[in-house]
Amino acid sequence: MTELGRLRAVLDTNVVFAGLFSRNSRSPTAEILRRWYGGEFDLLYCEDLRLEYREKLMAANINPVHRARFLARLARLGIRVPLSPVEVLPRVPADPDDDVVIACALVGGATHLVTYNPHLLSLDEEYQGMCILDGLHFLYILRGDVPLQGNSPRPPG
Repeated sequence: MTELGRLRAVLDTNVVFAGLFSRNSRSPTAEILRRWYGGEFDLLYCEDLRLEYREKLMAANINPVHRARFLARLARLGIRVPLSPVEVLPRVPADPDDDVVIACALVGGATHLVTYNPHLLSLDEEYQGMCILDGLHFLYILRGDVPLQGNSPRPPG
């Protein structure tokens, strides 16, 4: 059971990848991962997303120790969302591979889907009860720089 009001996020592969391999420890995506490791929000994932994380990390020739460390943290700290093929509906016509990311978020009860993918970002900012936003704007929310409800999750300007 999760705490009422707790943030529950799905991090698209591009966010995880950017966070793990940023050379700048102050990058927004690196900070998002550190905040997840510290228990500030729940990270939701499904088996397809875990396999995509693993595949992309291997394809990038990432140090096997770093790759294994992230995947171990995912198994230990993440919340696995059981997802059946019937729950993966066509929602992203421009890129059907993204349908599993949306399905994971919806079935898992995510409050946020964090991505840099333009196909996902082109969906409504609030999509079926969750916010779809990029890493920087999710970090603003984690830091408390913008209200969680009422206004847009994106800062003005």
